[in-house]
Amino acid sequence: MDEIVLTLPRDRRFYDVAHLVVGGLAARVDLTVDSLSDLQVALDELLPREEQDGEVTVELRVDDATLDGRIGPYPAEALRRELDRDGIGTQRVLQTVFESYRVDEDEAGAWVAFTMGIRSAGGSA
Repeated sequence: MDEIVLTLPRDRRFYDVAHLVVGGLAARVDLTVDSLSDLQVALDELLPREEQDGEVTVELRVDDATLDGRIGPYPAEALRRELDRDGIGTQRVLQTVFESYRVDEDEAGAWVAFTMGIRSAGGSA
């Protein structure tokens, strides 16, 4: 199992670093272009929240056929409001990209935890 924990300032200028790290992970575990693209879309949706003080953390764990992760923390109420909105938005992206997702809360705030089925470019499921 490969695992990455990346903590960045809540500043959009640093979000490209998350994309680079995810791309590196994709190459290491031989993700398909489609799986990488889906994950990048989810990152684009989750990272550019309202900028605030503090940091945002991206945690990813990959095994043979599954990518599990979580991103946060966010202010719990603001995240719930965002996910409750109808139409094309965060909730729609998460439902499309991930097999499942949920919001977990701890003392730091709310986290979007997710599971994504992956296939390696080598063809295993």
